[in-house]
Amino acid sequence: MKIYTKFGDAGDTALYGGTRTRKDALRIEAIGAVDELNAYIGYAQTLLANADVSELLAKIQNHLFSLGADLATPVTHTKSAELRISADFTIEMEEAIDKISAELPPLTNFILPGGCPSGAVLHIARTVCRRSERCVVRLVNEELVNPEAIRYLNRLSDLLFVLARVVNHRLEAPEKIWKS
Repeated sequence: MKIYTKFGDAGDTALYGGTRTRKDALRIEAIGAVDELNAYIGYAQTLLANADVSELLAKIQNHLFSLGADLATPVTHTKSAELRISADFTIEMEEAIDKISAELPPLTNFILPGGCPSGAVLHIARTVCRRSERCVVRLVNEELVNPEAIRYLNRLSDLLFVLARVVNHRLEAPEKIWKS
């Protein structure tokens, strides 16, 4: 099987179910931002020494593939309900935040992104997650979208922030405080 199909050579692509749309459509932008986020999370995993964090990131990567499928499936598609992410994804993120936060010193200042390489990449992933969330919010203004997508991305960005902090904390990479 060839990797290229040539179907997108004119600037359009297919959603799940075959509906064609322009590659610069907001829906495709949102799907692309989620894909980019997934790639940064994969990159962060290559830098990690923490098995528990790596395992959690693998779960998140699977969630993000499901989110991409959700975003790529028009609500009018007959299998639409089967391909939607659920509130369970968001609840898992909240539980992970609570568990990991217990390991960290309280946050009393704004901190600058950075630290060790894996922590810094997790901060980048957090900012890409926020951009993904903004894309989905704009998409909601134009089309019907699963509202759980916004909640999930909002919680995920919080989790990525906490993960960056815990990775830096475990490796004793000091958090740099923002000085105005």
